[in-house]
Amino acid sequence: MSKFQPIEFYGKKRPSTYQLLPFRFSELDENRYVLTNLSGEYLVAPKSTVKPFVEHQLDASDPLYKELRARHFLVDDKTNIAPDLLAIKVRTRYERLSDFTGLHIFVVSLRCEHSCPYCQVSRQSEDKGKFDMSAADALAAIDLVLQAPATNLKVEFQGGESLLNFELIKFIVNEFKARQSGKNIAYVIATNLALIDEAILNFCREHKILISTSLDGPRELHNKNRPRPGKDSYERAVAGIHLVREHLGRDQVSALMTTTESSLAFGKEIVDEYLAQGFSGIFLRPLSPYGFAIKTRSYLAYNTDRWLDFYRKTLDYIVDLNREGIPFREQYAATILTKMFTSTDPGYVDLMSPAGIGIGAVVYNYDGAVYASDEARMLAEMGETKFKIGQLNRDSYKDIFLSPNLLDPLDDSFAFSAPMCNDCAFEPYCGADPVFHFGIYKDYVGRKPESEFCRRNMATFQYLIGKMEEDRFVKRLFLSWARHS
Repeated sequence: MSKFQPIEFYGKKRPSTYQLLPFRFSELDENRYVLTNLSGEYLVAPKSTVKPFVEHQLDASDPLYKELRARHFLVDDKTNIAPDLLAIKVRTRYERLSDFTGLHIFVVSLRCEHSCPYCQVSRQSEDKGKFDMSAADALAAIDLVLQAPATNLKVEFQGGESLLNFELIKFIVNEFKARQSGKNIAYVIATNLALIDEAILNFCREHKILISTSLDGPRELHNKNRPRPGKDSYERAVAGIHLVREHLGRDQVSALMTTTESSLAFGKEIVDEYLAQGFSGIFLRPLSPYGFAIKTRSYLAYNTDRWLDFYRKTLDYIVDLNREGIPFREQYAATILTKMFTSTDPGYVDLMSPAGIGIGAVVYNYDGAVYASDEARMLAEMGETKFKIGQLNRDSYKDIFLSPNLLDPLDDSFAFSAPMCNDCAFEPYCGADPVFHFGIYKDYVGRKPESEFCRRNMATFQYLIGKMEEDRFVKRLFLSWARHS
């Protein structure tokens, strides 16, 4: 007697007995939806299939059924372990929360010798010594840093131009070393490189300090965006990059660009400049609504649609470079793709929920004020101190990190429960960013239909997923960016 059912048995359609796991769906285009589960795994499906899926009418033999089961959108009698696997992935996604605060920013001076019209920190002229951090405030900030639960810390020195107060940077680094705290501390100096010299680099080499600089594109564009006496910002930046590599090593300097209206027509040329200077990637960063970017109306010079057009065209060019065998990466896309394809949160403050303020980063300002993020101190320079969470040499660690100015926006802006975010398929990839929304709308959550943050990010998520659905090369490329982000 045969132990197997006759072949006709397997051809019969039987009613499906599956249960739905929590998921969301949003439109990708006129024919397809993007579905995401609690851990952020996504699936693209024809619109016509979602209704039978949620009404338990999808047949177990349907290929979509198998995809939904494999990615934890449904459970049946073959996958009763799926809820446990999903819970593990969600816990992994949020594990960073217990390891706060990783990034500590010391604004050692607000002085700067550049006069960039889009400056988001409202820099002061270089002869105004009152805009330097004091040694007493630096010591108080060090005390706070070493109380953070995180073991791996990054201390970043910012300005203005941070090298205008290099003596304080040396004092802070030496003080950290003297404390022998047992923490793993990495140091970064953010600088325009105009003042870099061998003495500074010798100290950086001795203490393994990385350099982060600004490079907006080719000479004409960079010097237009970043005016300084001598009109030689580009020349100094490029010479500084070479000098840093000579003393510290090739991968010890990184660069950031800011997209001004003048940048919009030069995406290809900006990428080519980064390649010419030996960088392996770029972060296509839009202007933020803070500081001189508002006062000079630079922020209002282009809208979200124009930035998205710039971003898409430049990203397409980067993909074409990779297709020709030239490896190059766009970092904002890589950050998003890491959230799409792994359970690891890369910790980019703008795309964190709960928001990255206080948890991902905290700022010790030159005047002793403690702010919940770099953008929060930028907002303060415009007169809005809603995100000031304490004062050095006055408030304790507990006072600062239990401040209502930190806990209230964290609580109110949590995207998982925020109106319109809680049912958006892209919520696992997005962030809360209460500072941006308060700066624009005087509300931690903002009005999502009007939010440029929301529209820019949703369009970017849709574009990345659409590109992967259309082109297998792009899918492989983006997966590699996610794995190595």
